[in-house]
Amino acid sequence: MSRNNTEFLWYIPNQIAPGHRGDPTQDNHNSLDTLTKHAHAIEAHGWTGALIGTGWGRPDTFTLATALAARTSTFEPLVAIRPGYWQPAHLASAAATLDHLTAGRLRINIVSGKDNLAAYGNTEETPDKRYDRTREFMHVLRRLWTEENVTFEGQHFHLVNSTVNPRIIERNGRRHPKLYFGGASAAAEKVSATEADVQLFWGEPLEDIAARIARLKSLATSLDRNLPPLEFGLRITTLIRDTTEEAWRDAEAKVQEMARIQGQGWQDHRGAPAVGQQRLLDLQARGDVLDDNLYTTPGRYGGGGAGTTWLVGSAADVARSLKKYAALGISHFILSDSPYLTEIGRQGRELLPLLRERSDFLQP
Repeated sequence: MSRNNTEFLWYIPNQIAPGHRGDPTQDNHNSLDTLTKHAHAIEAHGWTGALIGTGWGRPDTFTLATALAARTSTFEPLVAIRPGYWQPAHLASAAATLDHLTAGRLRINIVSGKDNLAAYGNTEETPDKRYDRTREFMHVLRRLWTEENVTFEGQHFHLVNSTVNPRIIERNGRRHPKLYFGGASAAAEKVSATEADVQLFWGEPLEDIAARIARLKSLATSLDRNLPPLEFGLRITTLIRDTTEEAWRDAEAKVQEMARIQGQGWQDHRGAPAVGQQRLLDLQARGDVLDDNLYTTPGRYGGGGAGTTWLVGSAADVARSLKKYAALGISHFILSDSPYLTEIGRQGRELLPLLRERSDFLQP
């Protein structure tokens, strides 16, 4: 892996209620002006772009991404979307238009996890059906971006003589927006192995990530993947301070506050957890700290997704840990901590230079 194909994105929470994961409560937290400040800070501090979260009951992700793209010049939105909320031809057209208007800055994160399906007329309630539909969705989406007059007769989608305009322009070997995908179940891994460009992991220990990468590569071979090799990404909370000791003091204090407020603002995954979320919760039985500095305790008090486990330490500590993930084959990093706007700057100044300038970052 070369340094040039490793990239670092941030996260924009896209929430109705303020105070997400310890972010300060303030008026207009999700106004266009406030979120544009985040996007401008991401540009100014060296981040490639940001993942924008999705889910029913949150502002529409694609609309927000379009607005932020119009107010920025290099910011690359990674737009989370859900099959069932979108039809593939509808998304293909919207994405092709935004990609055209931004000269190729768009990325798409496909999300298949449980949502308030009935609220927007989604009838695919079982995980197997959702993942089978997602596989079809991604296959059709890619065809619409790379072919004209597409006819497709599947179990979930039917298209006749469909051509999306404007056509996506190939840029430096990029034929279309990359398709990111998560999920840890057997059904989800089959989707990644055959249709995703980037498989995203949450913050699991190194040996677990290594095993999952090996399994996905083996699956891709056995399922006759006919796309370029699957790439891998890590979505994780990174809590850095000037010293290791200060970082751990602040991390433990933040967890104590989570316990005091019973995880209010942190519980992104209420109810029965998905397979990937359960994997993170199960890590607590293996210890409060795994590997060098993977903190599992936040998951006891709400955590949720990338907030369930944290990498904690000085910038050098966290850079060393991320280097070890990179050595396993991770090339897409989506980092964050709250307060989001403050941490965009802090981690941009203190962590990103270590990740980009140290000659040994990508060496095992």
